[in-house]
Amino acid sequence: MLKGAVNRRRATEKDLPRDEKTLRSLLDPSRLPRHVAVIMDGNGRWAVKRGLPRSVGHRAGADSLREIVHLCAELGIGVLSAYAFSTENWRRPSEEVNFLMNLFVEYAGREVGELKRNGIRTRVIGRVDGLPPEVLDAVRMLEEETREGTRLVLNLAVNYGARWEIVDAVRAIAGEVQAGKLEPEEIDEAVIGTHLYTAGLPDPDLRIRPAAEFRVSNFLLWQLAYTEFYITPVLWPDFGRVDFLQALVSYQRRERRFGGVNR
Repeated sequence: MLKGAVNRRRATEKDLPRDEKTLRSLLDPSRLPRHVAVIMDGNGRWAVKRGLPRSVGHRAGADSLREIVHLCAELGIGVLSAYAFSTENWRRPSEEVNFLMNLFVEYAGREVGELKRNGIRTRVIGRVDGLPPEVLDAVRMLEEETREGTRLVLNLAVNYGARWEIVDAVRAIAGEVQAGKLEPEEIDEAVIGTHLYTAGLPDPDLRIRPAAEFRVSNFLLWQLAYTEFYITPVLWPDFGRVDFLQALVSYQRRERRFGGVNR
């Protein structure tokens, strides 16, 4: 049943146009998602397919992120969360990990001015204290320099894992209970939400996964409870404005019931 439903949805999405002007005309500005989450998958495969080092794919992926960030700001989408580096990614070869860390520092230094000019506030979510000192310095600089931005919130998930996020939230809540600041019976979904890395932000309405992968990959597990998923075979470095607009059109064609029934 699931495979059939996925195939039917893919068939529908194949009918979507590939030009930006037409796709924009299909969008209802009043029904855009408030928060879009993306898993930037396929950078390494993109490079290997071209006989290039994986590092070239990661650099191309950073360019794709830049394009999508500015498109979100243009459209008036309030929050974009991008999975940049997971807690599991430390298992990759040290050369690749070092390149990714250096790429983040480079990205922060290169983009901070334009992000600031365009009103894009950047937040880095995850266990940032576990990052190398130069990366942590780049995180703090990026957050400080863009903190006045009100047009778009860009969440970069770096050294992020959703299970660790929940563990950190539980520990913080337990500490408040132990200190007498919170009663156990007062703990509800709202309390947990205020202790997550994404506190103060709406949950994602749409999650985009490139590279035809169906896994959640330990990304925003709590927040994705009622999120619409969009899966595309396009590898992240090839994922551009048209692909993002197609995802938005597909999202707007769906009926979101949040556990309810059709009327």
